[in-house]
Parts: sequence; structure tokens; C-alpha cells
Amino acid sequence: MSPEKHKTQMNIVIAGHVDHGKSTVIGRLLADTKSLPEGKLEAVRQNCERNAKPFEYAFLLDALKDEQAQGITIDAARVFFGTEKRDYIIIDAPGHIEFLKNMVTGASHAECALLVIDAVEGVQENSRRHGYMISMLGIRQIIVLVNKMDLVGWDEAVFNRIKEEYSAFLSEIGTGAITYIPVSGTEGDSIAAPGENMDWYKGITVLEALDRFEKEESIDGKPFRMPVQDIYKFTSLGDSRRMIAGTVETGSAAVGDELIFYPSGKRSRIKSFEGFNLPDVQTRVSQRQATAFTLDEQIYIRRGEIAAKAVEPGPRVSSRLRVNLFWLGRRPVKPEHEYLFKCGTLKIPARVEEISRVIDASTLKVQQSCRQIKRNDVAECIIKLKKPAAFDIATEFEGTGRFVLVDDYEIAGGRIIREDLPDSHTEIRDKVFLRNFKWEKSFINPSHRAERYNQKSHLILITGGKDTGKKTIAKQLEEQLFNDGKYVYFLGIGNVLYGVDADIKRAGVNGTTRREHIRRLAEVSHLLMDTGLILIVTAMDLTQKELEIIKTVVEPENIETLWVGEKVSTDINYDFCFDDGRAADEACEIVIQRLQERGVIFKVW
Repeated sequence: MSPEKHKTQMNIVIAGHVDHGKSTVIGRLLADTKSLPEGKLEAVRQNCERNAKPFEYAFLLDALKDEQAQGITIDAARVFFGTEKRDYIIIDAPGHIEFLKNMVTGASHAECALLVIDAVEGVQENSRRHGYMISMLGIRQIIVLVNKMDLVGWDEAVFNRIKEEYSAFLSEIGTGAITYIPVSGTEGDSIAAPGENMDWYKGITVLEALDRFEKEESIDGKPFRMPVQDIYKFTSLGDSRRMIAGTVETGSAAVGDELIFYPSGKRSRIKSFEGFNLPDVQTRVSQRQATAFTLDEQIYIRRGEIAAKAVEPGPRVSSRLRVNLFWLGRRPVKPEHEYLFKCGTLKIPARVEEISRVIDASTLKVQQSCRQIKRNDVAECIIKLKKPAAFDIATEFEGTGRFVLVDDYEIAGGRIIREDLPDSHTEIRDKVFLRNFKWEKSFINPSHRAERYNQKSHLILITGGKDTGKKTIAKQLEEQLFNDGKYVYFLGIGNVLYGVDADIKRAGVNGTTRREHIRRLAEVSHLLMDTGLILIVTAMDLTQKELEIIKTVVEPENIETLWVGEKVSTDINYDFCFDDGRAADEACEIVIQRLQERGVIFKVW
């Protein structure tokens, strides 16, 4: 087998202002590396002679009729060539403003970038725009080619002036070029060979620069990531297995490996890999492989969580993300609109909290602190998710670091995640994660308790104003469930306040102590629910933020929230509302019916 079969491959985008010579540079790369089909170069020369026009290397790329007619590149063409070190796919990204979408689409697949600037025209607005966009797309390896040096008499001063100006610009936007190379696409100087016209330039050629680019780390060498796609159970067929299904994005995992699921922080070991018609017993899975596995302990996880190995770095977790967004939607992005955020298998409502800056598609200007993002604009913004989620930074993990936004059932935009930002529950979430990681597990798992007790653990939160009958409903509900043979417990707010919370009770009540009190209440609830109980808790005037604290500590799916009172005096999103005049026994019947519908308890016939 030829050694070339083992060469690595790299994707490179080439961009620049219209007519600055990108196509000519690419044509030269193809010709000088002998990457053209046999006879192609001569055929193009002969065609130019027949049509009485001078030959240009750019004609080697003119494969589209529209491109030939208009004289501008309108699509992101993929071109293949190679050196002794590696094979390249070079993506010719359009420089004309009308084809901004194509430019972003092409550049999104690149690991590195070549930016072409005309030595005659110098740095143009599009030159800045493309540099900014490539930076926003997360491409960190950039080389700037100052082209058409033959048209300025090979003047070193021209090259240095452009280098100084563009270096200052890239520095302003927080990036920089690896090197600057003076070239002539027409004459071939500094493309594949140094040439004889710039003896003042002692640097490397374009081909040498390409070979010095660092190849992205193989996804096989990266930590394990598997977004959970679904959980499969076949209990109706007498099969007790609970299989976690998904596609491995990076890394590998084997039977016996301990996994942590983010953002919940729950952990368990892989017991077995499952699948249809597997020829042998499978003991390992690796990147890009669809799989399903069982766990030693049946833990409750949800679609959209990310599985990672306990011994490897995990993904980021937050409800606030700094992103780069390319918008294609018919309606402009506005902070008041709600969108569906999709990353991997995760789907969650989201809003744009802040629009930091935008590249306007019509004016090419960078605008700061905008109120909206229009169609074809590229923006840096902060997205606020409805609840915390797991994800990665795109420069570290592509598959779990890219996202789309859905507006009115259509994918309207998307790009890359640049940074995780702290949110109001970061500290509480970190404590919960540590708690779950350090949790001492019983030999009796929750599913065994549920089978023995004939019920599922659940939290019933009863809140409302003062003297509205919360405790009456709570105690009567406890009594009725107890008489029905259920394992149930009523926990009044005072039971915690004057015991577990005695230290902060003495300190007085303020925003900080109230928040900590709610957190501790939630942790006590979590402990009692771990025993398999149906827990009924009363608390006065819970707000939505306080409910979110409880949902950070206790599984949200295991909570029912009731408001008691004619007037809802907080912003809480409750499941039920009972006014003062409603009889407690009627309220209890409605709650019990709800528990039956959700499978927490079974109907008694």
C-alpha cells in the first residue's frame, strides 16, 4: 500500500474581498502541486486562446455557469490538492456581500484559514469583515496573503504597510495571524516556490505555511462524550433491562467504566452493551458509533444529558452561554422572543439575553450592543436557557459545541458555543453535583423500593399566602394516602426552620438566609424522597426563583406544585391552584388523581 494512503487531511478556508485574487491563488496551488486532472491546465489554456482572452489561473475554478457569467465566486467551492505531508480540502469562500451565507457555510467546516488581501487596493472593509467572521467561527490558525505583489513592483514597503494595518485590526478583535506572506498568484512567487522577484522576503511559502498548520486533535483521542438520545425499556415483554441509547461523539468507553451524566451529576458503571444482531459480546464502543448500554444501577436520566467518563474532564453546565450566531430566520432575533435551543440531542426553550455585537450584512459594519439580529447577520450574543444544560466549547468538542435555534418550527440560525457563563444557581448546582458524586449508595436501589412500596417517590409542594389552608390540605392528603396504604410523610416548614435551619434562623431572615433555607429544605426533601416516600411540604409564598432552587436539588419531574388562595401573590408557575373556599377533601381527590395519571400511585379498583 502506498504511504500516501496514510496522509492526514485538513480543511482550509480561503477568503478575502472580491477580486483580491483568491481564485488565482487556488489555481496556482492546484497547478504547482500537480493536483489538476490530466490535461485540464492545457484545456483551459486552449479555451482561452479560442475565445481570444488571456489565460488566468482563476479560470481553473470557474466550474459554475453563473460564476463564469458574473465573474465572481458565488458558492463555497471545494478543491482538493496535496503535499508530501498531507492532503488538503480548500474551501473557496465567496467575498461578495450577497453571498455572505455561503461564506459562513463554507468556513464552518474549516480548521484553518487563508485571508487574501490585494497589494494594490490594500485592506478593504470586506477584508476586516472576513477576518472578524473567521475569528467568530472559532478558527484560530490564520495566514494572511498579500497578493498581486507584481502589480506594486514587488515593493516591500507596501507589504509592510498592509501587514501593520491588518495586524492592528486582528489584535483589536482578539485574534492574530500566524504569519504574513507576500505572493503573486499570477507569477507564482511564494506560492509553491520562493520566486526571484522578492529577495527581501526570507520567509516561508504558502505550501510550507500550510504544512506547518497544526492538525486538530483526533476525536478518538478526546474524552468520551455521548449525548443521551433515549432510554428504552421493554417491561411489557418481561425484559427488565433499561438501555441508554445514543451516538458516541468522541472518545471511547468499555464495560466497567464509570460514567457521569451531565447536568444531573448522576453516576453509574456500564454493565453491558446492547444491540440488535450483535455477532459477539461487545465490550467497547468508540466515536461515531451508535450504541445502547445498561448500567449497574438504574438511575433516572433524561434525553439531552451528556455521558462522560468519571476519570476524564466533563462538559460544561450552565443556563447561560456566550455564542457566535449566524441568523437566517425570516424574523429578526429579539430578546423578547423565545426560541428552541438544540445542541446534540438536547432541546430546550431559550431567549437571547444580550446581543453584544453584530456584523451587519448590508452595511458590513460591526455594531455594538444591538437590539436585534437581522437575516444573514453574524452576531456575538448571550443565550439564556430555560434550565441548565450540558454542552462543550466548540473549539474543544465540535459535536457538542455547536447548536441551532428553531423559530416557529424552522431552523433559523446557529453556530458555535464560545463560553459557559455563571448563572444564579451555579453555586447550588455545584453542591448538588458534588453531593451526587459523593453519594453513598444503598444495596437497595430506587426501583426496588418502588416495586416494594407500590409507588414512586414524589414531592408535593403546597404553597400560598398566610392562613389559606395549606396545612389543612397537606395533612388531610397525607392521611388519605396513608389510609390507602401509601408511604407518605408531611413536612411542615417549621419542622426544618427550627431544626436543620436553627443556625440561620437565629441570624435573622433576609434574601441570603431565605435562599439558603430553601436550599436546605430541598436537600431534606431529597433525603426523604430517597427512602421512597411521597413527601408533602408546605411553604409560604414560594417564588419562581425559589421553585427553581428546589428543582435544582430535586428532580423536576418528581415535583407537583399547588398554590392555595384566591390571589396568586408571587410569580410561581404552579401545577394547580385552589382558592380558599374549596374543600380540602376535594383538593385531595384532584391531587390523588394527578398522582395516578402520572404513575406515582396506582388506581384502586
